[in-house]
Formats: sequence, C-alpha cells, structure tokens
Amino acid sequence: MLQKLCVPVLNNFENLFNSKKNYDVVIQAGEENNEIFAHSAILCCQSNYFNTAFSDNWAERKDGKFMLKKPNISQHILEIIIRYLYCGQLDLSVESESDILKLLIATEELGLNVLTEYIQEFLIENQNELLHNNPIEILEVVFQYEAFTKFKDNLLKIICQKPKILFGTDKILSLPAQILESLIKRNDLALDEIEVWDNLIKWAHTQHPNVSEDPSKWTKDELTLMERILSKFIPLIRFHDITSKVYYNKVMPYEDLLPKKLRLEIMKFYLTSNLELIELLPSRSFFGTIDSVIISAKHFAIFSDWIDKKEAALKEAPYEFNLIFRASRDGNKAANFHVKCDDKGANIVVAKIKGTNQIVGGYNPLDWNGNGDKSTPNSFIFTFDNYENINTGRIGRVINKSIAIRCFNSCGPLFGNFANGGNDIMVTDKGKWSSVTNSYPNLGIPRNFEVDDYEVFQVVKKN
Repeated sequence: MLQKLCVPVLNNFENLFNSKKNYDVVIQAGEENNEIFAHSAILCCQSNYFNTAFSDNWAERKDGKFMLKKPNISQHILEIIIRYLYCGQLDLSVESESDILKLLIATEELGLNVLTEYIQEFLIENQNELLHNNPIEILEVVFQYEAFTKFKDNLLKIICQKPKILFGTDKILSLPAQILESLIKRNDLALDEIEVWDNLIKWAHTQHPNVSEDPSKWTKDELTLMERILSKFIPLIRFHDITSKVYYNKVMPYEDLLPKKLRLEIMKFYLTSNLELIELLPSRSFFGTIDSVIISAKHFAIFSDWIDKKEAALKEAPYEFNLIFRASRDGNKAANFHVKCDDKGANIVVAKIKGTNQIVGGYNPLDWNGNGDKSTPNSFIFTFDNYENINTGRIGRVINKSIAIRCFNSCGPLFGNFANGGNDIMVTDKGKWSSVTNSYPNLGIPRNFEVDDYEVFQVVKKN
C-alpha cells in the first residue's frame, strides 16, 4: 500500500526533472560543457555537496540562476545521479562496466554515501565477471579512494583465491606497483612461491624493458635500477617455501638484488634445515584463518589433495575446514567427542603423538552418528613422521570398504575393522589411542600411544 502511494509522487518529481519547468540551476557537465537543468531546492535537500555549492559563499549566479561547472563528470553520468536525487531510480544493470565505475567515482565526489554503498554492493555481487573483463581498470579505481575499501578488499580476496585472473598473464605486467605490493603482501595468495617470484621478475623487466633479461649482463647502473624497483617486494617473498633446487635455478641468478642479511638467512635455512621462517613471514594460506594448535595451512592443502585424489598441490581452496572439536578444550571423553562431532558430516581427525613430532589421523567422508560399521570407498588414514615437514606425510586409503568407519557412543573416532585387539585407529572412552592394521594399509603408526591433543575439522565443499 505504501509503495502505491509513493510511486505517483516519485513519478511527478521525475516529470519535473524532465520538463525543466521553473529550473534555477544550470550545470555544465563534462569537457563539452553540456548543460543540465535542475532545481536547487531538490538538490540541496538530497545532498550536502549541492547545499554547499549553492550557498552564498560559493554559488555563482547568472540571470538569477545558479551556475555550476563539473568538467570531470560527463553529462550521462551526472544525469543518472540527478535523476536518482529526484525520484530514487537507478538501474545499474543497463549501464556499462565503465559507466558504473564512473558513477562510483562521481557519487564519492558528491558525497552521496548511500548511493556509493549501493553501487559497491552491486559491483561486489558481479565482481567475478568484472575482474575477468577488465581487472586493471577496476583495481586502479578502487585504490584511488578510501571510501571504496569494502569493494577493494573483496576484489583482492577474489584475486588471491583465483590468481590466474592476473598472475601468469600479460595483465600482471601493467599492474601498478602499489596494487602488486598489496597482493604479494597477502598470506592468502593461492600461488606457489616460485610463481610469485617469476611473476615479480617479469613485472620488473617490463617496467624497464631496456635492462637486459640476463642478470649476469647487468651493468652497475642497471643493477641499482632493478634493486630500487624491487626493494619493497623482495622482503615479501616467502623464500622458505621455495626448494633449494628451484632457488638455485631461478632465484640465485638474481641474488645480487637480495640484501646480504636475507641471503645469509636463506643459506642457513637450506644448509642447516633450520625450519624457522625466513624474515618471520608465514607461509601463504588460501584456507583463511587456521584454527589449529597442531597443524598449519599446508596440511589442509594436502588433505584437500587427498580428499580429491589429486597429487599436485592445489592452487585454489575447494574446502573449508571448520574446527568442531579439540580435546584439550572440549574434553577428552567419548561423550564430548560425539556431542561436538555427530551430525556434522565429513570430517578430518588429527592427533599429535605425545613426546614426538608425529601426527596421525583419518578422513571420514560420512559422519560419526549411530552405532555400527559404515561403508565407504573414500576414507583414508594418514601420518606425518614430522609434522613440521609436510614431505613426511603418508596416506593409507581404505582397503576393506565395508568396514571403513565404526561408530560407537562408548568410543571416540574409530577407523577400520576391530581385530587382534584394535582398529586401524582407535580412541577409547578414556582417550587411550591404539593402532592395529586391519582395513587400511600399515603406515607404521605405534601400537599404543598417548597424544598431546587431538582435533576434528568439519570438511565443507565450497560452492
């Protein structure tokens, strides 16, 4: 009913704008000074910007009318905005990407905060398509204005999740330094570190095409030039995530660009197996915030590969891993486990063996509800002999699929059949752990062991 009352009133205001009857404002829009006619009372009522523009201290008058020049806003864009101020109408779906960006800039300049937020929301909803079409233009716009922070953050997140939008393409070569730095800084950039390095070097050569692409042929001046352009980027590279062999082949030719202290830290890392992070930079994680006291993002990347039965490291995060149980937090009894983990669907169990760096666990693609055996061909158990070294990870996929998972209220997580005094992984009501090979391959998990802690993560497939 209220809408029926509003529509004719708004239509009347639109007719007033179209008719230009009794107008007292002339706005010269764009470089061509195309004239737009409006009414100061309506513009001042809707916008503080126009209220100030038509004040006695600022206003320019000619023949009794307010005169305003806006050479940086085109007639088309300004008419869209003024029509909105008259009757609240705005259909962004009929506008081009370029005009929508121009609208966003204009609304920020005119202080139309509600309209600015509305346009940002529209762009966020359509940002995947926009980024594929013209990512550079969009990024350059949002980095110019603090008011577009929400849109900017969403764009950077999307690019980090799908870096092939820019990285590995010619588009990265024309990216402004400020934007490239913002991307390389992020921990959620879903690229192997050597790919980050390769893209950075290509970008640097593009900025100075006269510098030889062979660093061994650089003059002293060319070295100084490349040092200057890359100085703020090199500390952002996670060199501990580049293998020594790849470092030798791809980074060492450019080693003169690296500060001496950093070069020494890298050598220490490779030669002494020092697992401390170089320059205290964390490894990149495209799984978001990792809520675990046992494992890191790298383990979740491996779990994702194992779940999808892939061998290569993932470049995008297909799953969310949500912590639903931690024994030290929620209690180490079977009842505590079932209260938190029943009815939660697919999940990963991870435990750290006490007094060692070994972690063990398993993937249950079903759930922990009910009492009895459950059949699945997709479960697996695993171990990492040293959880700090992901290369020590080993997986055992289920062999006896009919008894892959066992669910009993009196026990914690159970993987595999019960025989010879135990399951492949067994947790008793009192939190005692054991392993007897039955339904899964023998991974060398200890027969009986205690754990410092164990966690369960719900595995959710992303849309």
